[in-house]
Amino acid sequence: MIRKAQDCKIELREHMRDGDGTVQITHFSTAEELNEKGRLFGKITLNPGCGIGFHVHETDSELFYIIKGTAEYDDNGTKVTVSAGDVTVCPAGTGHSITNKTDEVVELVAVIVYA
Repeated sequence: MIRKAQDCKIELREHMRDGDGTVQITHFSTAEELNEKGRLFGKITLNPGCGIGFHVHETDSELFYIIKGTAEYDDNGTKVTVSAGDVTVCPAGTGHSITNKTDEVVELVAVIVYA
């Protein structure tokens, strides 16, 4: 199966997880296409000043692959700078957030899988 870019669902989420601004999520697949083993495979776009607030993953894990830009990532209470090419992993039972504090757009691929 092939899904063309123009056929991917785009979702805008204001103040995602109490973060600042509006986050754009481009959904690449559905949970059904992930064989119900995950709930997200998509691209997240963070415009300057936007972010996803801190939250804990209780029953799933989330991975980010940074495609473009630089962001501040809260890794379960430790803030670090992540840039294009970096990978973050938030295992079940831990928390994270990500915020674009630059003047450039940040793009990342996100995958959420069930624990």
